[in-house]
Amino acid sequence: MNYWLVKTEPDMFSWTDLMEAKNQTASWDGVRNYQARNFMRDQFRLGDRVFFYHSRVETPGIVGIAEVVKEGYPDHTALDPKSKYSDEKSIRDGASRWVMVDLKAMKAFPNPVTLNELKNVVALKDMLLVQPGQRLSVQPVSEHHWHLICEMGGL
Repeated sequence: MNYWLVKTEPDMFSWTDLMEAKNQTASWDGVRNYQARNFMRDQFRLGDRVFFYHSRVETPGIVGIAEVVKEGYPDHTALDPKSKYSDEKSIRDGASRWVMVDLKAMKAFPNPVTLNELKNVVALKDMLLVQPGQRLSVQPVSEHHWHLICEMGGL
């Protein structure tokens, strides 16, 4: 099993939105970074666990856990000229060069784990999320970090 972290801006799509989606499942679309796309396309597998991270809020942090329930497939929003995620090259080529996955909400953290808390744990100092300048919206998480953060969050 692989472990991941995905970042989202709650005013665009929040943990509550995922919980209220049909079957508590939603497509994770709109990723327009090649490295993040490659993780989703090449390494996300059914059953992988995903930290759901709220960014660009007063107190950013991990708020819940989701599961990958559908592996990478073409992101149709890249082909829609009306979508904010439209992609000219994909439209021109008639095929999306971007992928999405489906995530299903599993469990909310009883105690969301804030970015400041993560930064203050020595055992997490090499986690990508806490590295200066790290902005990648899809990141791998080590098994050790996963278990430590779950414990911090009350799971």
